[in-house]
Amino acid sequence: MDAVFTTGNGKFNFRVAGVLTADNKVLLHKAEGDPFWALPGGRVKVSEKSQDALEREMHEETGMKMKAGTILWMVENFFDYEGETFHEIGFYYRMTLISPLAKEVSFNGIETGRKLIYRWFPIEQLDDIDVKPAFLRTALGSLPEQPGHIVIDDR
Repeated sequence: MDAVFTTGNGKFNFRVAGVLTADNKVLLHKAEGDPFWALPGGRVKVSEKSQDALEREMHEETGMKMKAGTILWMVENFFDYEGETFHEIGFYYRMTLISPLAKEVSFNGIETGRKLIYRWFPIEQLDDIDVKPAFLRTALGSLPEQPGHIVIDDR
């Protein structure tokens, strides 16, 4: 069971995301039809370690094997999406690719019947892209040495 539940005030979500970089580019993804891009990842299951969840989600969605590394950010994110209010706790990790790197600039993944679009973006061009949460536009250009705690309220 995923660590997500609905209350009278909205939806709570425990999410993990990974930062995978290569050649000064970062891998982002979005669900088909969404106007914004995000770091790939997914929901943590109850009783699952967050790093294991990231590795599982990446393999399920892309077929690639990755290793979750050090944690970069712990993010409390408050936002509205598809008519619902979310309170999301997110752990953002560095990722290392174990299987061969996808050479295509853009490729597709799958998540429970929804088409996912993955794309490599030059890090220096992220200011021109709608990335959620927005702090990533600048933060991905200078990854921290120590984990940071970030609170975002975009409601």
